[in-house]
Amino acid sequence: MGGFMSERLMRGGHRVIGFDRDPAVVQNLAEKGAVSANSLDNIISQLKPPRAIWLMVPAGDPVDQTIAALVPHLAPGDTIIDGGNSYYKDSMRRAAALAPRK
Repeated sequence: MGGFMSERLMRGGHRVIGFDRDPAVVQNLAEKGAVSANSLDNIISQLKPPRAIWLMVPAGDPVDQTIAALVPHLAPGDTIIDGGNSYYKDSMRRAAALAPRK
């Protein structure tokens, strides 16, 4: 889902660290210039704070699961960007839940 966005960001000069449950997707992006990661933990370890983590996962529970997996590794000032097609009320709920962690 995020492959094209990753390519666009790289063309714009941004460093992209990519993870996908499908290793072939990550390999494809690495061949185009992205840094590959084999887990969410690995992404976090490769970024310097404050970190910007752009999610491109299906709306709904996959977003909640991904955020839950990331939260223990985040620090104040880190930003999660939900680039998928989430329902705005879900985004508001997530923002309210994460706000105390600023």
